[in-house]
Amino acid sequence: MTIEFRRRIHAGETLFGAWASLGSPGSAELLGRSGLDWVVVDMEHGNTTESELLAHLTAIEVSGSVALVRPQSGERLRIGRALDMGAAGVVIPRLDTADQVREAVTFLRYPPTGQRGVALLTRGAGLGTVNHAGVAALNDDIVGIVQIESPSALDAADEFAATDGVDVLFVGPADLSHSLGIPGQFSNPRYQDALKHVVAACRAHGKAAGILLYDHASFKPHLDLGYTFVGIGADVSYVNDGIKAALNAARGG
Repeated sequence: MTIEFRRRIHAGETLFGAWASLGSPGSAELLGRSGLDWVVVDMEHGNTTESELLAHLTAIEVSGSVALVRPQSGERLRIGRALDMGAAGVVIPRLDTADQVREAVTFLRYPPTGQRGVALLTRGAGLGTVNHAGVAALNDDIVGIVQIESPSALDAADEFAATDGVDVLFVGPADLSHSLGIPGQFSNPRYQDALKHVVAACRAHGKAAGILLYDHASFKPHLDLGYTFVGIGADVSYVNDGIKAALNAARGG
């Protein structure tokens, strides 16, 4: 399934997903059962701990969606643990230079392509069902997603996209707008130029442009810009929006 998912990314298909942040495998499964193409378990800002990650991954897989993880950082062991537990790919936060990206993507793959630790009894390696000769083929499955969250990352977007092993450049609107000095000003020309710059870098190197959005009215404009790997909210935002709408209706609003 993950090989097919990576192929769909590179084929330019529009794939929708969401963030699982509540620390609830049930919530993560609900997201997947909604019909989303992918679900990210957020360990950087969400409530999920490493001890709870396996339950989230299996819940998303049961739902028919693809399970991705945003680890706490781009360190080798953080990425390796997520992959060993069975994540189909990793959203790597807070990388600011091309050298950092080139190093981080080596953590996604086994030697000689990368420097991921070879442990064949892990869930991500098939729990012992893959022999040493088959290890290299596992590298083809992994999806590498690098976030664009700072001016330096934005400046290096073309180098990021040119890096083998990077499949998606993923804009973090809050971090990027704040770091540009225009917090939350998503219609600001400087921010809009940044969005276009990321798309141009992705198109130049055959990669996908991704972004996380919460405002439903913003979905189509970003799709029109060329974003094809689009997060359309999080379990937290869905609970917030749902209860507010229900309460407003109950009060006759």
